[in-house]
Amino acid sequence: MTRQQRYQFVIDYFERHAPEAETELLYDNPYELLVAVILSAQCTDKRVNMTTPAIFEKYPDVYTLSKATFDDLYPLIKSISYPNNKTKHLIGMGQKVVTEFAGTIPMTVEELIQLPGVGRKTANVITSVIDNQPNMAVDTHVFRVSKRIGLVPQTASTPLAVEKELIKHFPKELIHKAHHWLILHGRYTCLARNPKCEQCGLQPACRYFNSSENIVLPALKKR
Repeated sequence: MTRQQRYQFVIDYFERHAPEAETELLYDNPYELLVAVILSAQCTDKRVNMTTPAIFEKYPDVYTLSKATFDDLYPLIKSISYPNNKTKHLIGMGQKVVTEFAGTIPMTVEELIQLPGVGRKTANVITSVIDNQPNMAVDTHVFRVSKRIGLVPQTASTPLAVEKELIKHFPKELIHKAHHWLILHGRYTCLARNPKCEQCGLQPACRYFNSSENIVLPALKKR
C-alpha cells in the first residue's frame, strides 16, 4: 500500500466512524479552552474537566485571571500535574493577554506562543479547535499512532517533523479534524503498551499490524 493509499484509507475510515471528532476538553469560549489546554499538559482530559469548573467560576474571564494571586489559584489546581508551574503560567498568560492583546485570546500560532505556558502544540490546538485552522498539534498519541500506522516515516523523530509530514499529506480542510482522529484513536484503541489491534478497523492500512502479524516468536526453552 502506498502512502497516498494509506492516507485515503485512514480518511475514509474516520469519516465513516468519527465524522464529528472533537476535543474532549469542556469549554465555552477561547479563554476557557486555553486554560484547559495549558492544564492538560501531561494530565488527562478527565482530570482537567473535573478541575476547570471551579476555576471558571472564580475566574470567569482573562481579566479576573490576570488579577489572581498564586495563593488563591493554586488550591484550585493542586490536583493537576505540575501545579506550581501551571499556576504561574495561567496568571502570566492572563496578564499578558490583557496587557498585550487587549484582553482577546490571539488566534495565530506566532502570537499564542508568546504567552506563558503556551508552546507550539498548545497553540496548534487552540487555532485548530477554535478557528479550524489547518494546524496539527502533535502530542504523544498523534506521534505514536501516525508512526505505527505508517502515515509518517520512522525517521520523523520529533513532533515538528511529524507535524510537517501530516500537514503535507492530509487535505488542508481535514487537518483540524485529523488531529482529533489520531488523538482519540491513540487514547482508546492504539494504546501505547497494549494496542487493541484486534478491535481496530485500520488493520488493512496499518504498517505495525501487518508487520507484527508476521513475527514468529521462538519457542521457550524447557527448564
